[in-house]
Amino acid sequence: MLKTLAIENYRSLEDVTVGFEQLNVITGPNGSGKSNLYRALGLINEVVHHGALTSLAHEGGLRNALYAGPRRSKRVALRLGIATDDFNYAIDLGLPQMGPFPLDPEVKSETVWHGTVPRPATILAQRSGQNVTLVSESGSKEASPWKPRPEESMLAALTDPMISPELYSLKETARGWRFYDGLRVDLNSPARRPSPATFTPTLAPDGSTLASALATVLRVGQERSLRAAVAGAFDGADISVEEDERGIATLAFQTSGLKRALNASEISDGTLRFIMLATILHSPRPAPLLVLNEPESSLHASLVPALARMIVTASRDSQIIVVSHSESLVQTLREEHPATNVIELAPGSPTSIVGQMRFEGPEWAWPAARS
Repeated sequence: MLKTLAIENYRSLEDVTVGFEQLNVITGPNGSGKSNLYRALGLINEVVHHGALTSLAHEGGLRNALYAGPRRSKRVALRLGIATDDFNYAIDLGLPQMGPFPLDPEVKSETVWHGTVPRPATILAQRSGQNVTLVSESGSKEASPWKPRPEESMLAALTDPMISPELYSLKETARGWRFYDGLRVDLNSPARRPSPATFTPTLAPDGSTLASALATVLRVGQERSLRAAVAGAFDGADISVEEDERGIATLAFQTSGLKRALNASEISDGTLRFIMLATILHSPRPAPLLVLNEPESSLHASLVPALARMIVTASRDSQIIVVSHSESLVQTLREEHPATNVIELAPGSPTSIVGQMRFEGPEWAWPAARS
């Protein structure tokens, strides 16, 4: 489980440490930093899972992504860290030097450790510049012959389970994390198109596999629960997947009063989004971490309680983080699941958490800089 996210100097997040439980909601008014916190989660996932930092380039490079307000520290760097049940990981990113990729930040240091405080005895892998030190099977620390490039994480390639099992395990932890942001429901949305009828346990982030993912839930997953959710949300409606002779699957949505079922190209934006969310939340292969960014967008207010119930049910098998500005969704989640961890961000910059002073929150310690 993801227990802690720590961020320094990323957009409006000058110095924020967030603790997570099984079901979490990040909320707050416009301009409070919800999107930046979501982006920071996506960035650390990109680093740990892929060992890459390409999303920063799409933001205009590190210089554009750095906290723009007055800093308490003179350090011009971005730091990200996470704590999971097994390991802690931190990365320190600085402005690029004279390299071939000016939009990519330069990795200054990385550390993997166990326990709360990164001490010499708890550090499992550490990088300074391009030099990486690993803990051997005997417990001694040895220099790795492999040197990562300045613009890539040591997790990009140094994850052989025999040579660096801790790095491999950390990367595997993030491999199953799923992020859904801005599910497209416009007329040209990929979700409105048919797709091959094949086993698809996970909906693609762009929704292009909706028909096949829905068919997978209905045929080998939680069919009864998904049908009940759709019927409850749409006054007894039913949903199915039709397959032609070529094996192409098409969504079919049947409501009372209509003589034929509607396909995905005909249903409303809100209906399509609800079906996509129902498919995500009923996956036969639950994600270890599922992050939903503003899932209530384009949903009618009457559908929010049904969405909240699906999220609560899915949280039994997945750790879930919901980013939302919907007071109705937050309130319903609290009512349905009193243990929901509500992280409310205060308006203004830098981003802060309501009721949490700068040095409060979950226990976290950054690794000391190495020479």
